Amino acid sequence: MVTRTRFDDSECPVARSVDAIGDWWSLLIVRDAFDGSRRFGEFQRSLGVAKNILTARLRTLVDGGVLASVPASDGSAYREYVLTPKGKALFPVIVALRQWGEQNFFAPDEPHSRLVDRRQERRLRPLEVLAADGRRLDPEDTTVHKVSPTQ
Repeated sequence: MVTRTRFDDSECPVARSVDAIGDWWSLLIVRDAFDGSRRFGEFQRSLGVAKNILTARLRTLVDGGVLASVPASDGSAYREYVLTPKGKALFPVIVALRQWGEQNFFAPDEPHSRLVDRRQERRLRPLEVLAADGRRLDPEDTTVHKVSPTQ
């Protein structure tokens, strides 16, 4: 069996993030959690993933603090999976992936799902990366600086 490369000790925040949620099943589980899925069976029906894979991904997301396993809200013996604050912080990532997918992988007349503002029932504005002063930034406007432990 091939051993998966881990990035636990990487100095790069992107590498550590991918280590935690970079698997496509994990991102789709998080997406479904935002859409209201809470139980194992709900995730499995939505994703069509094998039980062993789903079990492993849920365990990883719980161990990583993205999801919490809690007693079922209906008082039954089941467990439910809920987003933690760390998991809820992934919302902009899921929105960015959704908007990127809508822009790049669908023909203009091709049906697809769309995320809308619940109150206004209108689609969201495209996400933007903004400077501290509010300017819109493009990749060429940024650079990566290493942070020392004393900063």
